[in-house]
Amino acid sequence: MAAAAAVIMAASAAGCSGPPDADPVAQRLAAALQSGEWGDAPWTGATGEEVAAAVEEITSGMGESSLSVEVSDVRDAGDDQRAAELQLAWDVGGETWEYTSTAALVLVDDAWQVEWDPAIIHPDLVPDARLAASRQPAERGDILGADGAAIVTERPVYRVGIDKTRIPAAEVESAARKLAAVVDVDADGLADRAEAAGPEAFVEAITLREADAVPVLSAVDEIDGAVALEDTLALAPTREFARPILGTVGEATAEIIEESDGAVEPGDIVGLSGLQQQYEEQLRGTPGITVEIVPPEGEPTTVYETEPQPGADVSTTLDPDLQTRAEQVLADVGPPSAITVVQPSTGAVLAAASGPGSDGYSTATLGQYAPGSTFKIVTSLALLRAGLTADTSVNCTPTVTVDGRSFENYDDYPSSSLGEIPLRTAVAESCNTALIDQHDTVSQAQLAQAAEALGIGTQADIGAPAFLGDVPAEAGATAHAASMIGQGEVLASPLAMATMAASVAAGSTVVPKLVDGAEPAAATPQAPLTSAEADVLRELMYAVVSEGSATFLGDVPGERVGAKTGTAEYGSEDPPRTHAWMVAIQGDLAVAVFVEDGESGSRTAGPLLSEFLSQ
Repeated sequence: MAAAAAVIMAASAAGCSGPPDADPVAQRLAAALQSGEWGDAPWTGATGEEVAAAVEEITSGMGESSLSVEVSDVRDAGDDQRAAELQLAWDVGGETWEYTSTAALVLVDDAWQVEWDPAIIHPDLVPDARLAASRQPAERGDILGADGAAIVTERPVYRVGIDKTRIPAAEVESAARKLAAVVDVDADGLADRAEAAGPEAFVEAITLREADAVPVLSAVDEIDGAVALEDTLALAPTREFARPILGTVGEATAEIIEESDGAVEPGDIVGLSGLQQQYEEQLRGTPGITVEIVPPEGEPTTVYETEPQPGADVSTTLDPDLQTRAEQVLADVGPPSAITVVQPSTGAVLAAASGPGSDGYSTATLGQYAPGSTFKIVTSLALLRAGLTADTSVNCTPTVTVDGRSFENYDDYPSSSLGEIPLRTAVAESCNTALIDQHDTVSQAQLAQAAEALGIGTQADIGAPAFLGDVPAEAGATAHAASMIGQGEVLASPLAMATMAASVAAGSTVVPKLVDGAEPAAATPQAPLTSAEADVLRELMYAVVSEGSATFLGDVPGERVGAKTGTAEYGSEDPPRTHAWMVAIQGDLAVAVFVEDGESGSRTAGPLLSEFLSQ
């Protein structure tokens, strides 16, 4: 903050027949008020040091507010007197407070001097009064789900910590360590912070949701100096609910404050990650501002006030029930994992759950993995465009060699499905060699076009960070052969594979969307998916359930399920580690299930998919 007055003197008017021009003095006064840089010539009625100290005291309550000052008029106020009218404008928390004041100039020994008066800073100021600005936080906007209900909203919490006013200084460390043991935080860290804080400080140990706080409240109450303060905080229904996507809120960091250009101040609660951070400006609203004149005695007088403007809600497409169901299914999965659900009719991302093994990373939307045999849906589309049909015979051999590299089927591939088999059976049983053997039938560029037609590799803005896959348009012989079965240089996220399945179900290229108001439209594919092509792809996915590697889904209640299993080798270990995938369509749902380390798609991802669809 920093407005202040200054010592102002004009040059002597020696040699002039009348008094010197007062305008330069008024301009210097305005410049000094704005910059806070003091001169060293005397004022009338006070010394420069006295004025500097007075202005510092008057404006100390304005915080980081900045002041702009302009001279609007200098008029004759009688013999040897001038009145300088000043236009003052404070930037207070991003709001502009403007008013007018008047400074008296008097002629002393042929030079104009400023007559010190607190009213120069504000016309209602009297001696020993001061200005004080305060902010009233705005109500934070909610993050809404697909049904319009609040997913993230203000929920009860307890701020648990040490109140240093309640105990002697000698007992602070012991109290902090006892409290740390109760709420399971670092004891050394809390003790150090508590001892370093001021004598009247509240030193927070942790903020707990109401349900988490209730079991420890009595233990906290038994520790002298420990308190649990009731408060509210913008939270999702549970700690885990879509946390990598929704993000968190907390006290603003020094970096956030510095980058906010005055919009955020110390102590403000802001978004720290995820959608909370991405849409912070929309969610936080505009705080209210109050500026008061605080007299040495009596009640303050409000001279400027704005009402807080609540933040705007952010609407997402997440279905709370499906998101919760997906997270429950993944709750016991150790490796990074995900279940992503896309609605074919709208492109809405209904669920994007990442399991606990993802450690807070959004595997569901950002993961980059070889999709394995789930990608055979893309390969099938490319083959259909090359003239094959579901009934076209392809050769499923135990192994196939391309440019010196040998490829084989998965270990328990059924021997009854070797030899000349229909493409439908090759996809249903997931024969690697049959599809790799067709690598000369379609080029890598045609494979990339087919992927694009199914929504993989697009650059759509879903309203949040997302990876929708990458299928190179060029590849060497072995890399192209590997691409035919979703390996090599092909990468996808669970969201990308759910989008692929959704495109098959919809009969046209689906562009996913997570946040309403985002612009999800992607460039039209070079060769868009046709309804006839989608009909065949659905037939292939239904065959996976009726006669292939996902027959265990045949008993899932509800509408008919189509699916595709997938296992992708990765790493340099021998035998290699494998990603486990499954995708499925059922009614107006398209689902992708992923586990970073698993035995196979059918054995690892399959039971998770079955559980999800059966609930």
